[in-house]
Amino acid sequence: MLQRLNFRLSQINAWDLTWSLRFNHASRNRWIRQLFRLVSRLGNGVFWYGLMLFLLLQMGRNAVPGVIHMILVGLSCTFIYKLIKATTSRTRPFQKHRNILCQAPPLDQYSFPSGHTLHAMAFTIVLLSYFPAFAWIAAPFTLLVALSRVILGLHYPTDVVAGALLGALIAAISFTI
Repeated sequence: MLQRLNFRLSQINAWDLTWSLRFNHASRNRWIRQLFRLVSRLGNGVFWYGLMLFLLLQMGRNAVPGVIHMILVGLSCTFIYKLIKATTSRTRPFQKHRNILCQAPPLDQYSFPSGHTLHAMAFTIVLLSYFPAFAWIAAPFTLLVALSRVILGLHYPTDVVAGALLGALIAAISFTI
């Protein structure tokens, strides 16, 4: 049983490395690198804070419940992802594999899960539950944020998938509380 689990984990690690290398190779193109650096910077929170401010300015009081929900989900996401990162302590791809280039400064030391992706997914789900008309911008932006993390050499694909799943879970739970 343990041998089978170790085999599966080694397969996942090999898959992670293969796809990390493929995505990161795209960052060698200056235009792609610059685009995804910008997306990543906006995904640090700037995009979401700006969108919340826009909603408040455009919709006034009607935007308050959705914006407060987004803020509370964002705080929950931050707490949970920091706890997980401190517990798992997974090194970033560029630190472990010399063929993966770090194309943007990391915000913290560890890789698992992707906090950018976690927040983007959670914010998008909450945003669209209140303001579905923003799907045209929020959904593609969330996908670009997730891609940026692997392309820039900051995360493995499994970090991004875990971040997306965790963000969706946190958003879903927030609607029941």
